[in-house]
Amino acid sequence: MAIAVALHTGESEIKQEETQFIIEADVIMPTKVSRPGCQETDSCYVPSMFTVKQGQTVTWKNEDVAFHSVTSGIYGEPTTLFDSGHLDPEQKFSVTFGEHGTFDYFCTLHPWMAGKVIVE
Repeated sequence: MAIAVALHTGESEIKQEETQFIIEADVIMPTKVSRPGCQETDSCYVPSMFTVKQGQTVTWKNEDVAFHSVTSGIYGEPTTLFDSGHLDPEQKFSVTFGEHGTFDYFCTLHPWMAGKVIVE
C-alpha cells in the first residue's frame, strides 16, 4: 500500500511524499494473549475471522513473547489440515487454502485462543 500527499499553499508547494507499508502477516498473535482474557474481546488472533478466496495463502505472525501455535480444528479436537507446531516470537506460519469452507483453528498451548478462516 502506498500513501501520497501533496499540499498547495498559495505560491509554494510541499513535496509529495510516498510511504510504503509492508504487511508481514494477515493474522497477528499480539502481545499478552498467552494470558486468559483476549477471548472476551475476540483479540487472541487479530483478526479472529479472516476471509480469503480459494487458492489464497494466509500468513500468521506471533508478535507475542510467548510460544503459540496455529492448529486446525478446535481445542481438544484438532484436525490434520494444518499445524504450525510451536511458533517462536516473531516467527510466521502460512497455509494455502485450496478448498471452499470455514476452517477453525486454535493455539494448542492456550485453549482460549481461537480463530476462523473463511474460504470463498
